[in-house]
Amino acid sequence: MQAKTWHLGDARQSLVLASFAGRLPEVIYWGPALPGKDDLQLLAAASLTDVTGGMVDRNAGISLSPEASQTFTGHAGLSIRDTDGNILVPAFLFENETATENGLRLEYSDSHHGLTIVFDLSLTAEASLFKLQTRLESSNVILVDWLAAPVVPVPAHTGEMIEFSGRWCAEFLTRRLQFSPGARVRDNRTGRTDHAHFPGLIVCNGATTNTQGEAYSFHYGWSGGHKMVAEELADGRRHIQFGHASSSKEKGKSFQSAALYATYSAEGLNGAAIQFQRYARDRMVTGARSPRPVHYNCWEAVYFDHKISELKSIASHAAELGAERFVLDDGWFGRRDDDTSSLGDWFVDDRKYPDGLTPLIDHVKSLGMEFGIWFEPEMINEDSDLYRAHSDWILGRKDQTRGRQQLVLDMSREDVRSYLYDRIADILKNNDIGYIKWDHNRVLPIVAAAQTIGVYELLDRLRANFPDVEIESCASGGARVDFGILERTQRVWLSDSNDALERQRIQHDAALFLPGSVTGSHVGPRRCHTSGRVLDMKLRAWTAAQRHMGFEMDPRELDDAETATLCDATNWWKANRHWTMQADIHRLDSSDPAVIAEQQMARDGSRFVVFAVLARTSDQILPHPVRLTGLDPDAMYSVSLANRNEAPRLSRGNPLLKEKDIEVSGRYLVTHGLILPWRFPETIWVLEGQRL
Repeated sequence: MQAKTWHLGDARQSLVLASFAGRLPEVIYWGPALPGKDDLQLLAAASLTDVTGGMVDRNAGISLSPEASQTFTGHAGLSIRDTDGNILVPAFLFENETATENGLRLEYSDSHHGLTIVFDLSLTAEASLFKLQTRLESSNVILVDWLAAPVVPVPAHTGEMIEFSGRWCAEFLTRRLQFSPGARVRDNRTGRTDHAHFPGLIVCNGATTNTQGEAYSFHYGWSGGHKMVAEELADGRRHIQFGHASSSKEKGKSFQSAALYATYSAEGLNGAAIQFQRYARDRMVTGARSPRPVHYNCWEAVYFDHKISELKSIASHAAELGAERFVLDDGWFGRRDDDTSSLGDWFVDDRKYPDGLTPLIDHVKSLGMEFGIWFEPEMINEDSDLYRAHSDWILGRKDQTRGRQQLVLDMSREDVRSYLYDRIADILKNNDIGYIKWDHNRVLPIVAAAQTIGVYELLDRLRANFPDVEIESCASGGARVDFGILERTQRVWLSDSNDALERQRIQHDAALFLPGSVTGSHVGPRRCHTSGRVLDMKLRAWTAAQRHMGFEMDPRELDDAETATLCDATNWWKANRHWTMQADIHRLDSSDPAVIAEQQMARDGSRFVVFAVLARTSDQILPHPVRLTGLDPDAMYSVSLANRNEAPRLSRGNPLLKEKDIEVSGRYLVTHGLILPWRFPETIWVLEGQRL
């Protein structure tokens, strides 16, 4: 009997699946695009492995949901029980296939247990990104302990993985690990995407860099707790699984994983990163302002101390600096004088705003700025009118450990969502508001997928009825940054750290998945409120200019030199945002580990900008050349040093870029690179290039 085979592919990559004897399909090839001449039946036959001593007589395939019923000895793709707690071990057989817009839907069933499993597989042509999703239907009520998104094997020649961890103010930390026998399991039970568990993984090998080598990149687009399994079987095969966290058990008849996004790159980490960036920017995020407005947030200027006269003064100064959006942060509602009260009481505080928000909004609008406002809808304080009326609305036990003096509302309840919708909608209807900063400042007491689904439903309802209001996802900074939330928002707050050095590293690593247009980056106070560090305005301003630029300090603290520097960088950003906010972000390989460098490239290749930061003192005296990437080797480029006037006095020589622009070939820029002037640590060079 011939195997059933399918091929999903484009000019960059191919994914070939085969189903043997009607069993669940397996990925038998994933890698560079096949030339179209291969016989898929032959590839299916060639994928079968040998057996030898100590093995069963047929190796269980690493199917899209590896089955215990097929003697699969690794982590099964499905773990379910009946209502009496008995473990069910289904054996699925082919039922149906359907062509979809960008791929196919494969349906398999187990009539004995009354189960159907459906795999939706698609490939977005413009971004060359696979979107893979699993759905399980049951004729009886069952309990699902684990449902993996479609499971994908990775080649033996890769051998390494890059995983993500982190903490508050240090998101997107990366670690490079070797595969080894057994399973590497990351089980995030915080109930949100989380600082420490960004749901991404990159499989590569020792030769893979930002610009060279192979990479298989994964992201689970889910804003709740998730679980990742990277397993090497005893026979040497390897596979990757993503699904909801193991604590988020569900009972019912219908279940669905979130989407697993995946792509292959033969051009290093950047090749995969750019596909994720393009998909998020061009396909996923909708309703974002264009051009992206310069953002001002008042949090680190006033915290809870709201005085209309002070806020008006701050808004006027922010507008003079170039801000185009003013966001009123925490402290405008209830009796909110600190973080111990009023969450849930979404009524304007008549002590601070006796005439409502209108006088402040009118002032902001008169300055030509859009007005935005902060909410933390999913949370509640015990010292609130809402808690006193509805203490039964909280998620988890009443004696649970508090987080930031607050509890969590049960978003699975329709009455909770209706209350929140009505309160937020009332504020939006009665005030000229174009933007919401949506915060989430604690982990959940329990992990339940229904909580995340409830948040999605509330956001979807607000987006449908207020389509012109942008929403930013913030969760103590970057604890809810994922493609699930980006389907419903237009911006993410990457970190609560406005320390420019910390931001450089965080932004650099987040670019493995996120485009600049959705990534907020702000110029903070002179003394950073989270690190205590004092950094020069030049570094602070240019760091913010690498992403969706904003300010988050009291602008009245700035001296004349700082004001001039910030205005220069802001004017540069405004003059270039029409293309930088659509640019591909290439992380550059630096031979100097003290340098963090990236190249933002226009989609048509006509221009680029390079940001090169010396984060600490180099081990050598002279700067190593900065090598670029992705340029036409035969084309000529004009390159200028945008901030050459910032060279320090100890830069006593005459490197050419310090004196004038140069014209060189793409091959020279990629192979040799550019020699930059000497500079102090904690400073940045900005290079601009145009194709001639």
